[in-house]
Amino acid sequence: MFTGIVQATCEVVAIHKKDGLNTIEIAMPSHLKENLQRGASVANNGVCLTVTEMADDRVFFDVMEETLRLTNLAGLSVGSQVNIERSLTYGSEIGGHVLSGHVHTQATVVEVSHTPAHFDIRLEVDPKWMNYILYKGFVGVNGCSLTVGEVSESGFMLHLIPETLEITNLDEVAVGTMLNIEIDSQTQAIVDTVERVLAKRLG
Repeated sequence: MFTGIVQATCEVVAIHKKDGLNTIEIAMPSHLKENLQRGASVANNGVCLTVTEMADDRVFFDVMEETLRLTNLAGLSVGSQVNIERSLTYGSEIGGHVLSGHVHTQATVVEVSHTPAHFDIRLEVDPKWMNYILYKGFVGVNGCSLTVGEVSESGFMLHLIPETLEITNLDEVAVGTMLNIEIDSQTQAIVDTVERVLAKRLG
């Protein structure tokens, strides 16, 4: 489990492409590697990956074919910056909202408005997911727990604060950038339950 509070952006230093998977090497600072072990879960751009190996300042992750198909990890290249969050530990403060690291879909950046006063992003997503993305609700975007701004039938706005831009890779987005989306599980459960109840009553 994760909180959506990104701890650092880390550089992809190598990608090894194999049959059915890619192995990525991430340069990770020592404070993030402390007590990290093989088999541990780490969110990379919001995708829960398992540590397969560690060497010096590098951590290795295998990315399966299905994950490559569903997420933006397929578009990584050497030099890419990835949002990193270690898994939640018992007793830790939850400053964002609970995320599983299981990405539901991707959203496309269709507009970026960057002025001295604000940094706004408009995203488009498959309309079926908009049932779960609500104004002032939470959504995971590249592993960041963010509050949803204005919504439409096919997308939503994000209003990013300087702290988010400083510590994540969202300051690099441009029109056409694909971002990983994890919807809030509680919102999904409530919406699906209400729809089932209404369907039974109307049926």
